Formats: sequence, structure tokens, C-alpha cells
Amino acid sequence: MKLIYGVKDKPKFKDVLVFAFQQLLAIMAATIAVPAIVGNGMTASAALFGAGIGTIVYQLFTRFRSPVFLGSSFAFLGSMFAAFGSAASMAVGYLGLIIGAAFAGLVYVVIAIIVKGVGVKWISKLMPAVVIGPTVAIIGLSLAGNAVGDMMKGDVGPIVDGVLQPVASPFIALACALVTLFVVILCSTYGKKKLRLIPFIIGILAGYAIALVLTLIGNKAGVDALKIIDFTPFKNLVADGVSLKTFLTVPEFSFLKAWKGFSAVTPAYIGTIAVGYIPVAFVVFAEHIADHKNLSSIIEQDLLTDPGLSRTLLGDGIGSFVGAIFGGCPNTTYGESIGCVAITRNASVISITGAAILALLFAFIAPFVAFLDSIPSCVMGGVCMTLYGFIAVSGLKMLQPVDLNENRNLFVASVILIAGVGGLALSFPLKDGQAITITSIACALILGIITNIILSRKKKDEGAEDEPQQVIK
Repeated sequence: MKLIYGVKDKPKFKDVLVFAFQQLLAIMAATIAVPAIVGNGMTASAALFGAGIGTIVYQLFTRFRSPVFLGSSFAFLGSMFAAFGSAASMAVGYLGLIIGAAFAGLVYVVIAIIVKGVGVKWISKLMPAVVIGPTVAIIGLSLAGNAVGDMMKGDVGPIVDGVLQPVASPFIALACALVTLFVVILCSTYGKKKLRLIPFIIGILAGYAIALVLTLIGNKAGVDALKIIDFTPFKNLVADGVSLKTFLTVPEFSFLKAWKGFSAVTPAYIGTIAVGYIPVAFVVFAEHIADHKNLSSIIEQDLLTDPGLSRTLLGDGIGSFVGAIFGGCPNTTYGESIGCVAITRNASVISITGAAILALLFAFIAPFVAFLDSIPSCVMGGVCMTLYGFIAVSGLKMLQPVDLNENRNLFVASVILIAGVGGLALSFPLKDGQAITITSIACALILGIITNIILSRKKKDEGAEDEPQQVIK
């Protein structure tokens, strides 16, 4: 892929601000969704700060050579629920989030040490293109349902059993999503250089503007079907009158809530946290490899050798832990960020670092956090359709050099795609009704690796039979 800005390129400062803001918008929906799902007082602003500081740590470890943003990981949702479900108090629960992130980070550190000692060639043998390509495609395809579901709903309506019941017409929501989608597509395809670099900003603003007009009409005319945007985040800013807190606010960092929980921590609780986090860390490790292989194909530079898998693992693991100290959520490399790099053709690490700095700053700016919270699901769904689609297509592109006329390759790719699309996942129950879940992506990858190993052995046997036999005289 021909990039407009390479990894080491340095755009003008004003351009960096715009590119960084776009990266932030690309990862925003998922990053703030995790604390919203977990609840228990977790906030979007703290998660945003945690993602920003985690990304900076990652960039430091990778020596600013890997253009990807770290955001809240969905893989650890079950682990986070277990931390609160097994806690004696809310403070212990927050301390559990930090302890769990430390366990997960330790797994990455151990693997990084092993990789540093033995190299990365075993990764290529264990996960060649026929394995990693379909796995990357599954990462995008597994998120397709989320994007399509979001495109059909607004954010206004009653909450029943913790689930929003939208009142907006799904056709109205879809119209807003399609405006967003096609503005992104047209800007990225036909726009001049500047427009091609910021299609998501323009698309989100266009979709938001349409949704805003429809919502205002719906409120004025009393037509629920037109109500798309929830203005509650803005109302909360002035609920107690206009004050300094209306404009600036300090995020509710996890460590501020966790320090009171040390006295109540028990060995049994630490064991529960370890069981909840460590296995998931190995699952996320597989996704780490897939993400970096995908990004490597986009920027045409093997990140597993430069800056090196040991560095990306250390950056991801320690960055995740540092992010959890502030936001409670373990972080992971984001496919949305990689998709943004692919669509905009802007791989400048400065833009990624700028997005991380903006995340730190904006976490304190109350109106901005409110604006992010108010972006309707349908608008983000329109954006995510392009992001997730690019991830899926990037994985399929990795299969181009693979000979699918060979049954060996065909079976490996088929097993991964069907297992992933079919949603093959395994859950191991814990106490308090929680469970450790091996995601469909991880299951598909593991099954693909096993299939590839079995068929590779067969290929070697066939190769040995084809060798000319030595004649003994």
C-alpha cells in the first residue's frame, strides 16, 4: 500500500492535531464502551486517560516505530466482572482491576523474555500467512454484527434491565449511519490529499449534524421516531449550575479508589483474580500477533523484527498495566486504529502519539467528554463498517500469495474462517457466576495452528517420498 505519510514522517504541527483527533475518534467508541459495560462507577474519562498513557508507554518501548493506538480491551470483560463480583467492597474491586492487569502484563513480559532469547522465526513457522491471514479477517468479521447493530439504533429511550430500548425508527438511524458511511467513502476515495487524510472527522460531523437536526425536530414535534441523540451528557454538565466543573473535571482514576482496599484483600481473592486474568492474557497475545502482522502488511515493514516482537509485547503488557492503574481497563492494540491507518494511508507515529496526548488532555475537559458520549451509535456504526471492513479485507489480502489449490492450505483457511464466523468460543465457569472465555478469534487461531501443524507433517512426509533414493552399490 502506498502511504501518504510513512512511519517516520513528520506532518506539519497543525496537520498532526487534525490527524491525532481523527485517530482519537476512531478508537473512541470502543474505548469508552468497556467502562460503560462494566459499570461499578467506572468512567469514560478515566478509561480515555488510561488509553492515552498506555499508548505512550507502548510507543516508548517500541521506540516510536509502531503506529497503533492502545485502547480498552473487551477480552478482559469477564475478568473485570470477576474482580468486582468477588470483592468484599468496591475499593477491593478497583484494586482487583489493577492486580489483574499486573498479572496480565506479567504474562506479556515473560513471553517477551522468551522471544528475546529464541527469536521470532518460530512465530512465522507456527503462524504462516495461511493461518494469520484468515485470523485477521475474522477480527474484522467478528465485529460486523456490532457495526450493523449500531447502525440501526439511536441513543434515546428507556433503560430496561440495564439495556437501552431505543425509540428512534431504525430506518431513521440507518439513514444517519449511511450518510456517515458514504461521506467517509467519498472523502477517502475522491477527496484531495487533505480530505483523504481526515475522512472520519468529516463523516462523523456529517452524520452528527443530520442526527442533530432530526433529534431537534423530534423533540419539538414530539415524534419519538426522530430522536437519535441523547443530550443527557450535556445536561449533566449544568445540572448543578455553571461552575468550573462544567468545563474542567478530574477523572475518577482507579488508583484513587483502590488504595483503600489493601486491608481487605485476601489470598483467595488474589487467586481468583489470577485465574481470571492470566488465561485471557494468552488469548490476547494471539490477537497481538495478528494485529501486528496486519499492520506490518499495511506499512510494508515487519514489526515483529523492527522494532521487534519482544518490544511490542513489553509495550503492550506494561502499557496495559499502566493504563489500568488510571482507567481500570487493561489495554490492547486496536483494530480500529489499524483500520484508520489503512484507510487514511497515514502511518505517522507522531499522529498516534498526538492522539495519545489529546486523550490525556481531553479526559479533563468535561464538554469534550460529553460530546463523545453524545455521538449516537448509528453514526459510529457507519464509521465502524469501514474500519472493520478494512480489517477483514487486510486479512484476506494476506492470502494472496497462498496457493489455495492445495488442500492443505484450503483446509487451514477454511477451519479458521468457519470457526471464527460461526462464533466458536469456550467458557470456563468461575465462582460467583463469572467465567473465563476464550474468544472465537482465539479458538479459530488455535484450531488453525493445530490443523496447519498436522498437515505440515503430512507435507514433509510427502516431500520425503518424492526425494530420489540413493543407490547403494
